[in-house]
Amino acid sequence: MTISSLPPLLAEAISARGYDALTPVQSSVIKPEAEGRDLIVSAQTGSGKTVAFGLAMAPDLLGEEQRLPRAEAPLALVIAPTRELALQVSRELQWLYQNANAYVVTCVGGMDSSRERRNLRQGAHIVVGTPGRLRDHLERGALDLKALRVAVLDEADEMLDMGFREDLEEILDATPDARRTFLFSATLPRPIVALAKRYTDDALRISTVGEDRGHGDISYQCVTVSPAEIEHAVVNLLRFHEAETAILFCATRDNVRHLHATLVERGFSAVALSGEHSQQERNRAMQALRDRRARICVATDVAARGIDLPTLSLVIHVELPRDSEVLQHRSGRTGRAGKKGTAILVVPYPRRRRVDSMLRFARIQADWIDPPSAEDIRGKDRERLLEKLMEPVDATDADRELAAHLVQQQSAEDIALALVAAHRAKMPAPEELLGGKAGAPEKKKREGFDHTVWFKLNIGRKQNADPRWILPLICRRGHVTKNDVGAIRLSQHETFFQIPTSIADRFYEAVQRTGGKDGEDDAGVIIEPAPDGAGHGEHRPAPRGKIKPTGQGPRGKPLGKFKKPHRKGGPKKHYKS
Repeated sequence: MTISSLPPLLAEAISARGYDALTPVQSSVIKPEAEGRDLIVSAQTGSGKTVAFGLAMAPDLLGEEQRLPRAEAPLALVIAPTRELALQVSRELQWLYQNANAYVVTCVGGMDSSRERRNLRQGAHIVVGTPGRLRDHLERGALDLKALRVAVLDEADEMLDMGFREDLEEILDATPDARRTFLFSATLPRPIVALAKRYTDDALRISTVGEDRGHGDISYQCVTVSPAEIEHAVVNLLRFHEAETAILFCATRDNVRHLHATLVERGFSAVALSGEHSQQERNRAMQALRDRRARICVATDVAARGIDLPTLSLVIHVELPRDSEVLQHRSGRTGRAGKKGTAILVVPYPRRRRVDSMLRFARIQADWIDPPSAEDIRGKDRERLLEKLMEPVDATDADRELAAHLVQQQSAEDIALALVAAHRAKMPAPEELLGGKAGAPEKKKREGFDHTVWFKLNIGRKQNADPRWILPLICRRGHVTKNDVGAIRLSQHETFFQIPTSIADRFYEAVQRTGGKDGEDDAGVIIEPAPDGAGHGEHRPAPRGKIKPTGQGPRGKPLGKFKKPHRKGGPKKHYKS
């Protein structure tokens, strides 16, 4: 189906927006076999599904006269899981039906409910809202659904996941039996099937997931990093790409808060979106992104639903999505309307196998790369600066006068240096990553490693242990630098490493503080003194529960006394060698 086959009022609106063809889901819902039927549609985020159900409901709203009647009781109802998505749907339907003089009323939590009730009393053709607010208006008698012709459940799977089943059932029970029902859901789990069975009649099943899967306009990349250097890698990714607008996904509101504070501290213009923010705060954040006062949004999955930013070209999965559907929901925020986008998964080394499996299931081809280094970023900055300076300048006479004065006062080289310095001062400094070749332990003998203590980690080759990410982890847990870590030796299930005797006390105290009750960090890694009998040639690890220096005596014989740190409140114990 083409745009020319649409009702003239809608065809004009779509053409005016610059679209010259319909997306697969839009074409599917207006085919002859879909006319007059209930629909169950599976389509990915960013596939144009809002316009799709707007087109599908047109015959019921416009009728044979191809125009809307006088606005009274609602003819169409659209239910969305979040405020942002409801507001986005409302804006889309307004421009789609603007030539038909449609009156669209939005009812969402966090807004003035009394004003919404006044708008409903004045009459509406289409009502768009969130389940809780719509149910409230229904129970108060402000929302009259007796004349409803079409009911749309947008992202139905998400609404059930968020606990809106009772709200949806009460709303749908109040609608006429003769209505058409459109159920749009990226997935069809058992609760969705049960809902569809109850509230649809001989529904036509439409799926464009196979056609849209993976989002053809999105380039996927997987960046492998040490778990301890995720934030540094994110900083370098933002600096390397310098996207006009980027969104960073975290799993929890606490992690959103922490990452947002980290980025702001480093000089990025960023906003945060999570469940702890009020509607007013969310509105301010979105406005900052739209008017370019902020370029980065740190968000949780639910808080980011409904975000539609034309300039969004970069999505970074700071914390991995729980499955392939969430991956595509998140990534679908970019690569819209034919524009290109980039989605980057920040993958801790131990989780690579899981991400590989997720990508295969989603049929997504991704490039596995290392995070950009500081040198890579400086090279990109140089390219961008030269490109910027080569652009033609629309200068005023005052600008030319000032430029001539500068040329008289300073040499061309000094002016260029000042320009470069001003350009770099506006951008946050890249991070030096410990991982990679630069972070590999040195093989030659280094000063300060004549007397060392062996420690061990509870991960080895079986868990994809690698010095590239082991070294940063040791440094973060023990509050030391890479120059304080000696040899790193991998076995099948464990990793052994050296720490100079002079700092071993301090190192082990830090390791205990940064671990949990059982000594594990968030990734389940335990660092402790190496047990006896692990066997590393002349550098034999110390007995379990004792920390011994090694290196001068024959085959690791003790060189003196060493105290093991004690936990607060417990007896101070001395371990003699």
